[in-house]
Amino acid sequence: QVQLVESGGGLVQPGGSLRLSCAASGRIFSTDSMAWYRQAPGKERELVAYISTGGDIIGYADSVKGRFTISRDSAKNLVYLQMNSLKSEDTAVYYCKHNSYWGQGTQVTVSS
Repeated sequence: QVQLVESGGGLVQPGGSLRLSCAASGRIFSTDSMAWYRQAPGKERELVAYISTGGDIIGYADSVKGRFTISRDSAKNLVYLQMNSLKSEDTAVYYCKHNSYWGQGTQVTVSS
């Protein structure tokens, strides 16, 4: 029904920036939000940020607030996560989520 594909991950130095993208296809309702999660080795998957279809409702985890920005395009088929001032603790696989649907994830590694 819904397919999500993440991209944009990679290796970056502490203090650097990356922008993740999530391309969505399939049946997505306007009342449903999109979200970014991440999971580090040995850790539980955690919510990073979410955004409503209209972009008027946005939330962030305290650990990334002020550094990360979630957004989506006018067609609502792409969602982005701009990550600035990256820290080593941001290292994780980042997943795009819509309702019960997950992308395959993209690896973000922050290391010098």
